[in-house]
Amino acid sequence: MFDDKSLPCDADIVARVPDRPTTSTDDKAHRVRPKIGFIGLGLMGSAMAQNLAAAGHSVTAFVRRPEQMDGLQARGLEATLHKKDLFDCEIVISMLPDDNALREVFFGNGSVTDALANHMAPGSIHLSMSTISTVAAANFAIEHQRRGQAYVSAPVFGNPDAAKAKQLAIVVAGRASDYERCRPLIEVLGRVFVIGADPAQANRIKLLGNMMTATSLEVLGEVTAVLRKCGQDPQQFVDIMTGTMFGSRVHKIYGSRIVAGDYAPGLAMPLALKDVRLALAEAERAGAPMPSVSLVRDRMITAIARGHAHLDWTALGLVASEEAGL
Repeated sequence: MFDDKSLPCDADIVARVPDRPTTSTDDKAHRVRPKIGFIGLGLMGSAMAQNLAAAGHSVTAFVRRPEQMDGLQARGLEATLHKKDLFDCEIVISMLPDDNALREVFFGNGSVTDALANHMAPGSIHLSMSTISTVAAANFAIEHQRRGQAYVSAPVFGNPDAAKAKQLAIVVAGRASDYERCRPLIEVLGRVFVIGADPAQANRIKLLGNMMTATSLEVLGEVTAVLRKCGQDPQQFVDIMTGTMFGSRVHKIYGSRIVAGDYAPGLAMPLALKDVRLALAEAERAGAPMPSVSLVRDRMITAIARGHAHLDWTALGLVASEEAGL
């Protein structure tokens, strides 16, 4: 069902999304909002779903563990243990950890009854906000189209705190008409960047963007270790650099976290390693090596081997510190 075909790297023409149609106040008041399904209620997903519910959307959250039910219902969500409760949803949002998890939920593991896509109505939309491979995104789009359904990729940049604050950066690719139906949901969650009609393009940008963060974390960890070995305050260095040449959120937020030894998980190391491997596979298909990312992959493997799998990817700084004898 799923071909591992190589994907083209040429950028498609950026899709022009139509301006929001003019709607009267009376029309808005009487418009029926679609029923929304949400799958993937981890730290990120639960914050996103709660924000949708707070904005007045009807959200049915599918979970596998009964102990999650009360907490989600307290946040204004309709929690369920039964996938069938999502069958009549007009839009189903996924925030799952990887290709396999998403494939299992939507297309089953050899069982037709387990495959959500086989029960979604024609014309419904799967809004995939997960970080997955471009190969998977392309295949999922084909499989939904074969069933008369739509698929929109909308992976997000940001940690759980950003999700709670509705400050995610959301990269969207899919047919303009499908995006228009999802836009009232997506815009609740953060800043939106619509880049084209091919869903795989959004996932490619997400993966490569994560690699810029990962390599920045590695460098921040290394320079912090050097400064500590020399008896200097690394926070002073971070403040100078982020106040001048490196003023990005990545350097400001993660630089201070590495200096403070704050490795509480937002993106746990195994999931970060998954993203690194997907990006390297993308680079290999393109014939464009990324040696700095290959180094980060090895450092993440080292972190996990040393027992740091439960920590955030900022623990690249911990590995640098350990290797410096600190």
